[in-house]
Amino acid sequence: MTTRKKKPVVKPESDATKAEETVTEAPAKPSFPIVGIGASAGGLAAFEAFFSGFPSVNELGMAFVLVQHLAPGHNSILTNLIQRYTSMHVLEVTDGVVVEPNHVYIIPPNRDMALLNGALQLLEPTELRGHRLPIDFFFRSLAQDQQERSICVILSGTGSDGSLGLREIKAEGGTALVQTPETAEYDGMPRSAIASSLVDYILPADEMPAKLISCAERPPVKQARSATMPVPKPESQLKKIFVLLRAQTGHDFSQYKISTIDRRIERRMSAHQIETLDQYVKYLQKYPVEVEALFNDLLIGVTNFFRDPEAFKVLEEKAIPNLFADKEPGTPVRVWSIGCSTGEEAYSIAILLQERMETLKQSHSLQVFATDIDRQAIATARAGIYPASIAADISADRLARFFTFEPDSNTYRINKNIRDMMIFSEQDIIKDPPFSKVDLISCRNLLIYMDSDLQKKIIPLFHYALNPGGTLFLGTSETEGEFGFLFAALDRKAKLFKRKDDVNGAQRAVLAQFIQTPFNTEAASLQPGLKTVPRPRMPLRELTEQTLLQQVGQAAALVNSKGDILYLHGRSGMYLEPAPGEAGINNVLKMAREGLRRGLATSLRKAVATKEVVRCPNLNVKTNGHYTRVNLTIRSTVDDAGRTVEPSLYLVVLEEAVLSEQPGHEHVATDSDRQIRSDAHIEKLEQELRDKENDLLSANQGLEASNEELKSANEELQSVNEELQSTNEELVTSQEELQSTNEELFTVNNELQINVADLSRSNNDMNNLLAGTGVGTIFVDHNLNIVRFTPQVTAIINLIQSDIGRPVGLFVSSLVGYDKMSEDITSVLDTLVAKEIIAQSKDGKWYTMRILPYRTLSNVIEGAVITFVDITEIRNAHVDIAELKRVQAELLKSEARLRLALELSGMGTWDFNLLDLSAERSLRHDQIFGYNELLPEWSYQQFIEHVLPEDCEMVECAFHDALEKKNDWNFECRIRRVDGVVRWVSATGRIECDAAGVATRMSGVVQDISERKEVEEARRTMHDLSRLAAVVKDAIDAVILQHVDGRIRAWNPVATRMYGWSEAEALQRNIHELIPEGELEKYDLQMQQLLHKNELKAYRTQRIAKDGRLVEIWLTATALVNESGQVYAIATTERASEEK
Repeated sequence: MTTRKKKPVVKPESDATKAEETVTEAPAKPSFPIVGIGASAGGLAAFEAFFSGFPSVNELGMAFVLVQHLAPGHNSILTNLIQRYTSMHVLEVTDGVVVEPNHVYIIPPNRDMALLNGALQLLEPTELRGHRLPIDFFFRSLAQDQQERSICVILSGTGSDGSLGLREIKAEGGTALVQTPETAEYDGMPRSAIASSLVDYILPADEMPAKLISCAERPPVKQARSATMPVPKPESQLKKIFVLLRAQTGHDFSQYKISTIDRRIERRMSAHQIETLDQYVKYLQKYPVEVEALFNDLLIGVTNFFRDPEAFKVLEEKAIPNLFADKEPGTPVRVWSIGCSTGEEAYSIAILLQERMETLKQSHSLQVFATDIDRQAIATARAGIYPASIAADISADRLARFFTFEPDSNTYRINKNIRDMMIFSEQDIIKDPPFSKVDLISCRNLLIYMDSDLQKKIIPLFHYALNPGGTLFLGTSETEGEFGFLFAALDRKAKLFKRKDDVNGAQRAVLAQFIQTPFNTEAASLQPGLKTVPRPRMPLRELTEQTLLQQVGQAAALVNSKGDILYLHGRSGMYLEPAPGEAGINNVLKMAREGLRRGLATSLRKAVATKEVVRCPNLNVKTNGHYTRVNLTIRSTVDDAGRTVEPSLYLVVLEEAVLSEQPGHEHVATDSDRQIRSDAHIEKLEQELRDKENDLLSANQGLEASNEELKSANEELQSVNEELQSTNEELVTSQEELQSTNEELFTVNNELQINVADLSRSNNDMNNLLAGTGVGTIFVDHNLNIVRFTPQVTAIINLIQSDIGRPVGLFVSSLVGYDKMSEDITSVLDTLVAKEIIAQSKDGKWYTMRILPYRTLSNVIEGAVITFVDITEIRNAHVDIAELKRVQAELLKSEARLRLALELSGMGTWDFNLLDLSAERSLRHDQIFGYNELLPEWSYQQFIEHVLPEDCEMVECAFHDALEKKNDWNFECRIRRVDGVVRWVSATGRIECDAAGVATRMSGVVQDISERKEVEEARRTMHDLSRLAAVVKDAIDAVILQHVDGRIRAWNPVATRMYGWSEAEALQRNIHELIPEGELEKYDLQMQQLLHKNELKAYRTQRIAKDGRLVEIWLTATALVNESGQVYAIATTERASEEK
């Protein structure tokens, strides 16, 4: 069992008020459920199934936080991918974002994430990649922040990330859902979570949404109860639940704190949509499986290795050394871990003990008894196998020394030297006998769930179980309470206490003080201090009334041999009265009134001794101030058959004496008669007096004799009492030791039974493995006698079961040309070098025969193992393999030709991973972008950064269109190389999808097409110039077309008449040859202005004619622009002004 533990706000001692204000001002926590979802490998398909299962509405009233294992060095497109599957708003988390309902939040790469007061906080990871557990990290913060409203979902993934966080959520009363391993692409994380036995629902991913919506629609149980549950006596309902739990599980929770129990019950009621405790009690009665489920909820334990590291550090430095301080070499060091759950803390203490003993020069027997009432938790602890996530709690050195990593299951197994000192047992400290004579008790975070009365019983039991000077290790919120006289604080902050010895001279507590057994009840009846007497077989009232039928009287008392009154009948108050002093069992001798006691005592002794009826008439008893004559009769009781009842009981009958007169005629008494009666009376009195004197004399003599006998008997009894007391002390000690030893033996026996079962299972597994492999196997000893063989070997050597124990050399195999089996086995045993032979049997099958030494775990050679593997199909497949190699060689040639073709064509290849947008490329690919060598990494974002801004939108639209429609990605765009040069590229990509139809990869080629673009541009330019040249021939002014660099491309007849050059001559010249030197600078400035504005207003300038004369002209220029917006030519119109 656990309880919710809220982390305290950090409060400086000098400013407590400020800390309280901090708590008050903290933002209110969300009132809607926050669902944490963890996934790793295969998570994308699980996410699709999960979100596709929700109805197509935006108002779900929940928030979802996705924690996925992402590559730290790459941008993630998980946000875009998830957005396809849901109509809710999906966004990548930014630091401090407040969680809102109907939103999906996705963790960014290379970040850990936590939830604090409803806001997501991002942190840089401190663990190395591969050791990080981001899902556990977030789930723990979710549990601390949302408590019982927290919900976690674990989907496909490898490893065990999420399992520890799930424990925290369950400890706070939250809900856990896990994907069924059969539907997960990778079942490591789901199986690890399911192994915790804490999961509420195990469902396929697409069925989880319906369950989440159902959970979200249920109102909180506390609100529902306040409105609809007018239960007059809730405690009575809780007691009924405790009765049902105890009847089915054997464990009593009635003395645990009600607040803890109530929280678990409310959670179970909420899970079944039950509103009242009365309904839940009926549900428990109807469904026993729910009782077990409630029991498991009450047992949820959150534990870790070296939990509370500071406390364990103090334990290691202060307490552990003391355990060994006064121990003789070879003596045991005993530890008892109570409420060990799945064993982490118990193993932690064992590791500390082992480390301490390794520093000493002497050895000790180390025993750690670890107990809990949770059978499943004990089974987990016994197995000693834990998820890889424990690396977060254990130092790398201890992990390497005391654990073995098992990569197949991604788990750690505790090493044998630690496991051997552990003894795990299912035990309830409340009712079961404790271990005794232990040196250290660790009972952490168990007492906090018990009420004060139960704690008062348990803490003295710790004192009993500990050796003198032993250590008690409690949890951070636990103390020794009012039992400071039993324990002294060793370190109060670390909750370490030392046992005080012989407090106030008291003896060590006896086991019987704490544990009720049948022996205790019998012993109590024999102790003189206890006012108990044996009871007759017949009811006392019936027995008394039966005896009274034989005796007439007014008052009677049924007593035992000591006079203790068992039953009173009639008006006994006339003769008996309560004795002064402390109240107790009433004794008839002490209650007898004046005048009755002596006769009663004498008569009772006589009745006890003789078993006969004893009568004592005419006793003078003082009653109500005057004396009354009373007749006393005592007789032993008998049953219906007339047999005396055992043990003997006696009926004391008291009746008033009646003086009767002789019948006759009345006459007048004379003086003589009166004298006669007086003398007779005196004589009677004297006779009574003599009788009394004789009785007293006899009684006195008897008392003196009895007194001497009693003195002698008393001396003997005193001697015997001393011996018995000593023997009793020895017996008590022996009994305690035997009980503890019996408990230990019982526990060890359980361990042995488990080991025997494991060994039996292993043996069965081995037999099935040998039979199922299809490999013929023979085991032989040093003398080559057959020890065991598998059925498959009989196809090669004709063996039967009775051949076991016979030499293997007596049998002939069916292998053709091979008869040296005995010699080869002997050679292997001599050299310890394995031998392998390939041979064919008579039926045409081929076998590989291997002979290996048989080694035990202790590396002792006890014989040899001969295996026969059928390789017929393998040999027959050699031809197919040769053909496959030929095809493979052809394929390699084809790949080489393709590679050569790509190199000659200047194409670069690329392969995009669409999940993280990383890419693999060829060297030519990176060279196209201006890199001389292949970059270590390349991503889609890097490619986009090279594309010119005006082409980016076109490229990205084409990319997303290809992803959506599963089409090819074809485009041409301009890029800016790393050296700043702008080039044209053409690319083509093809999408690859997985079995679910999700696009996962895109492969393609890229090619530099700048030269082709230039040729195309030149062709267009020539075409345009030719067209313009035809147009300008008919112009009335001189029109000249020129390149940007000044080369003349067109010259009309008017220009020929104006300057003297023919068209053919002009086309061989540059326009700068026609401009006087003094006009060149002005002309260049005007052309620069033209290139920016595409047009130039007319201005006056000069040209040089063919004959050298200067021609005054008005010049107007226009820039000609191609489709790409580039100026490819300049057209000038020149009109003569006047000639000089």
